[in-house]
Amino acid sequence: MGDINVVPYIDVMLVLLIIFMVTAPLLSQGVEVDLPTASAEPLPTPNEQVEPIVLTVDAAGRFFLNVGEDSKAALDPKQVVAIVRSVLKNSPATPVAVRGDRNANYGAVMNGMILLQDAGAGKVGMITEPPDTSN
Repeated sequence: MGDINVVPYIDVMLVLLIIFMVTAPLLSQGVEVDLPTASAEPLPTPNEQVEPIVLTVDAAGRFFLNVGEDSKAALDPKQVVAIVRSVLKNSPATPVAVRGDRNANYGAVMNGMILLQDAGAGKVGMITEPPDTSN
């Protein structure tokens, strides 16, 4: 008999598929914030391949960036400016956005936006969640 039995390979493939489906949601990275809701339409991004710089401001007013060595480590304002400046120097068309916790001090979110402008960001967007329309 010169045929190859592929049934065991299909079984292994399905098991791996299930493992990846279960673990993929667990791999999401970032800082947990409670975003405010808004009914604004998403802005079109000119270059979908470039990952945007996202400055997260948590409820305690700490700053986190999705770029750099550790995205879950709180950064001081000088570090935020230095990291964003270096990214924008290498890729000036990189979109920049702020994720502010709904319980964060308004002044802390504005301070984050000022830091991004000091780093050379010409346009800064705000990230919100769409309103819940289930009721």
